[in-house]
Amino acid sequence: MSDETYVGAIDQGTTGTRFMVFDHDGKVVASAYEKHEQIYPEPGWVEHDATEIWDKTKRVIDEALSDAQLDADQLEAIGITNQRETTVIWDRESGQPIHNAIVWQDRRTTDRVEQLEADGKTDEVRQKTGLEPDAYFSATKAEWLLDNSDPIKLQRSRPEDVRERAKQGDLAFGTIDTWLIYKLTGNHITDVTNASRTMLFNIHDMEWDNDLLEEFDVPGAVLPEVRPSSDDEYYGTTDASGFLGAEIPVAGALGDQQAALFGQTCYDPGDAKNTYGTGSFMLMNTGEEAVTSEHGLLTTVGFQRSGEPVQYALEGAIFITGAAIQWLEDMTLIESAAESEELARSVDSTDGVYFVPAFTGLGAPHWDQRARGTIVGMTRGTRREHLVRATLESIAFQTRDVAEAMESDSGIELSSLRVDGGAVKNNFLCQLQSNILGTDIVRPEVDETTALGSAYAAGLAVGYWETLDELRDNWQVDREFKPKDPQNVEQRYGRWKDAVERSLDWARDGAE
Repeated sequence: MSDETYVGAIDQGTTGTRFMVFDHDGKVVASAYEKHEQIYPEPGWVEHDATEIWDKTKRVIDEALSDAQLDADQLEAIGITNQRETTVIWDRESGQPIHNAIVWQDRRTTDRVEQLEADGKTDEVRQKTGLEPDAYFSATKAEWLLDNSDPIKLQRSRPEDVRERAKQGDLAFGTIDTWLIYKLTGNHITDVTNASRTMLFNIHDMEWDNDLLEEFDVPGAVLPEVRPSSDDEYYGTTDASGFLGAEIPVAGALGDQQAALFGQTCYDPGDAKNTYGTGSFMLMNTGEEAVTSEHGLLTTVGFQRSGEPVQYALEGAIFITGAAIQWLEDMTLIESAAESEELARSVDSTDGVYFVPAFTGLGAPHWDQRARGTIVGMTRGTRREHLVRATLESIAFQTRDVAEAMESDSGIELSSLRVDGGAVKNNFLCQLQSNILGTDIVRPEVDETTALGSAYAAGLAVGYWETLDELRDNWQVDREFKPKDPQNVEQRYGRWKDAVERSLDWARDGAE
């Protein structure tokens, strides 16, 4: 065994879990990945089995270390990054969830959010949390779980026992980072970035908000302690008698999009990145100022290091981008995601076809929970190549929607945009994005920036890296795409906005 040491990162995403090991240069030395089941109990409902996620997490850690012939003792720290907003509540005594986790994409609490708006609470929520009231966030999910979980799982016979046990502190609430920290260390902790996505946390006071807890009837006794994203005091250590057989500090955590911001070394105000995953999430660092959006963006916590001020960010959350490519596969229009590039290149245009992939409503800057997927402009001559190209264009157009809002809110013109995520392997999409934004698109050599960001946070906490400049030095450009051949971008963007209008407010009660 080598005496080299490394930092590990658990990247728990919407469709699966990856464990990656990074060296001091930020290079990947080990990686393993496993998917988990997507559970759809009813239309618009999305759940995960949190126990399955924990089992898969242990498995990928073991597999990555084994494949690279590394010993757990060679890990100086572990960082965690996670799908945000996805909510789990578990029994502290048994360690078992009381219900499947409710995923960020889930829309079952749409009516509850609309009631919140009808009650005139929207501005209060925005002011305190920086968020647009939406079923996307954790608050209404937690409320639903407490009201609807099966008391049999708590070995009780009455539904009211669930809420009673919550008030007594017998239950624990968390996003997936909290669940994994609990399973790894036994401690009930979240970080500032994940707390800021719950719609229960005041991002100005940096504490749980009593008024919001009362509004959503979430007892304070179920909440985790909130700590910095990179924590010199650690969240805890793994158990030497546990599956790793070693005591390893768990010292960093960030929600996946903030982790990508950190991994892309966007440490200065105005730095921006866009991650293309199941959805797309564009974040701009705004420094120590929590910029209030006037254009449908979210104000969120970007990251915090121990003993330092919170760094804020503006965020544009696009719910469906990479998932639209998956839909093309599901519909057998393509055999693999890689085929989308070839097919899109095979035609000169979409032939007037526009696809708005609002499968779970529209996020920023539209925020329409009842929007639905819409294809317009088809003729008898429309072929699958046109629809595939329209799908890639929808990703780029949605990003422009967000970029224009971000420039308006921040007063900063985007000169370049750092990109990451699975879809940026598609050179056609990257060039298309540059053309439609009129901005340089910069792709780094290490595109697993979400995992890298959480590794950096943990490594900084334990002294594996000393300064942010070390991390900046690690960041290397793979390829840069500059705007060219715009092909009537402004006219096409205008038609895109027309198509979005047709998707809005579609899913009405009794109309689906």
